[in-house]
Amino acid sequence: MEMQDTNASEETGLCLLSEDYKQIYLPLTYSIIFVLGLPLNGAVLWLSWRQTKRWSCATIYLVNLMVADLLYVLTLPFLIVTYSLGDWWPFGELLCRLVRFLFYTNLYGSILLLTCISVHRFLGVCHPLRSLPYRTRRHALRGAAATWALVVLQLLPTLGFSHTDYIHGQMVCYDMTGQENFDQFFAYSMVLTLSGFVLPSLVILVCYSLMVRSLAKPAETLVGAGTTIRAKSIRTILLVCSLFALCFVPFHVSRSFYITLRFLMSQDCRLLTVASAAYKVWRPLVSMSCCLNPVLYFLSVGKNGVRLFRKLRHDKVGEHPAGGERGRARGGQIWAVSR
Repeated sequence: MEMQDTNASEETGLCLLSEDYKQIYLPLTYSIIFVLGLPLNGAVLWLSWRQTKRWSCATIYLVNLMVADLLYVLTLPFLIVTYSLGDWWPFGELLCRLVRFLFYTNLYGSILLLTCISVHRFLGVCHPLRSLPYRTRRHALRGAAATWALVVLQLLPTLGFSHTDYIHGQMVCYDMTGQENFDQFFAYSMVLTLSGFVLPSLVILVCYSLMVRSLAKPAETLVGAGTTIRAKSIRTILLVCSLFALCFVPFHVSRSFYITLRFLMSQDCRLLTVASAAYKVWRPLVSMSCCLNPVLYFLSVGKNGVRLFRKLRHDKVGEHPAGGERGRARGGQIWAVSR
């Protein structure tokens, strides 16, 4: 939940903002994300676990991305209940801090992991031979571990800023912080936006610009970049750019604009109302990345995902009494040939 606008307005002498729409809009959008995100991310993790070959570098990054999504999706029922009850938080202080922390962990963890995937794809397309020593599973594991460590370190302050409080006798859970700490939160938020969003976005932009220039060359001039690699690279560029355009960019622009107005103590009630509504509309939509990230996995694995589904389906038939040992053998044979 965002900083309570009713309470903040009374303390600072600003506008009294109506947020009745949140009781319908937020539970609805969070419910849709939960219904879609839980099975999609769960399916990706299950398929990755069941695949027989060793995980590639891209799969390592994508599995970590699904883990971040799943951790956040599992917190959505708490938010659905809270907003359905009119911002009343009945789950206590610890869960309040944890839910807020996991939201930002998912957000900035997703951005950094997408950056790792983009850099990995850039090296494979633009420097396929020179980058071979760096495009290994060991480096991918180290990159994923470093990403988690960096994200946790960046977001530790959110555990202190977010907390519960009583407003008009009702317990609420601050997403930002109380009015007394808002100046410190504003400075921290700007630094986090720069380090967690702007800089990774610039890295992705540079990587994709160089990739597009390289992929635009005739196929015969690209060393080691066959049709499959070109197709995967193009799909990755399109999907990641869509994720940023639909989820990350609007959220950070609206959020930065909103908290800047709050920091400057703007007296323009109409502008403040629009900024507040824009931020609260885009806040759940940034979580749509939890539903779109699994698509990146299936685009990355390509036909291997279909083959794995086919293998698992035949395994299920083989385990059925009517299938017997013949069904299991046939499923295994198909997988051996298809792989």
